[in-house]
Amino acid sequence: MKVFFSALVLILGLTTVSFAQKGVLKFKEETHKFGKVPQGTPVTHEFVFTNTGSDPVILSNVTVSCGCTTPVWSKDPVLPGKTGSVKATFNAQAAGPFNKPVTVFSNTEGGSITLYLNGEVVPKAAKPASK
Repeated sequence: MKVFFSALVLILGLTTVSFAQKGVLKFKEETHKFGKVPQGTPVTHEFVFTNTGSDPVILSNVTVSCGCTTPVWSKDPVLPGKTGSVKATFNAQAAGPFNKPVTVFSNTEGGSITLYLNGEVVPKAAKPASK
């Protein structure tokens, strides 16, 4: 019985250690609100994160919901205590409210996190007809 409990404690201890050895993404913000954006004007926001874990974080991919949003992200491993970023540019073509997800895939515990860009695209004022 002692051997069983000792083995159980050892397995649980190793499991805890393996989870503690992960990189952890801590974003300064997970949603960015642009407010009102003029139609036809691309807008960009940089989501900055810190690796608060004990292992390097590697962003393997960043996906978006449509072609109107373009992501660019840190390609090199982000060491513990260091920062990285995910930039997302939204091309504000269609008038109306928007809420665009930007999903970040990495080697962290959860594997992914979704960030959001939102706001409202407002039509540009019509130019007066020339005489």
